[in-house]
Amino acid sequence: MTQDTYIATEEILSPGEIESTVAELAEKILSSCGETPIAFVGIYTRGVTLAKRVVRVLGEKGHHFPLGTLDISLYRDDFDNAGTDFPKLESTDIPFGLEGTRVILFDEVIFTGRTIRAALDGLMDYGRPSKVELAVLVDRGHREIPIQPDYVGLKVETKMNQYVKVRFDEDDNQEGVFLVTES
Repeated sequence: MTQDTYIATEEILSPGEIESTVAELAEKILSSCGETPIAFVGIYTRGVTLAKRVVRVLGEKGHHFPLGTLDISLYRDDFDNAGTDFPKLESTDIPFGLEGTRVILFDEVIFTGRTIRAALDGLMDYGRPSKVELAVLVDRGHREIPIQPDYVGLKVETKMNQYVKVRFDEDDNQEGVFLVTES
């Protein structure tokens, strides 16, 4: 970042709006699942938090779904470009069989689609689900890979000099979704 770089941050979802958006995501998922066996898998880090929140909302309504976690660090296509900034490895935990199971994959933001491509590669190492769907809190557009979410909390039109930062209390000791603009 140069001395002339300016960064502006705008809150696009408050903590209360995140809570209601998560509840809406849970409702969309519940209305589409029917009697099909479904399992949730969150992508580390904030995809796991999002999935846990959706599971909690659904559990409060008497609907219980198994939850797994997926670390995609070693599946990323930009791993060779990381230099000395290696990702922190988490442990993948999928405590249920994937064969024949409808899986809903969770991530906090979808941008180029590369994270989801890596997640699909990682997921297939654990079995072959009958179907994989994607739930995201924020869709900011600009895909490089033809991957689209099935469940979206908020769609935000962004420019290439902007990015979306999701902050959850559990991970960041701060709650909010922010649009960051660098100019």
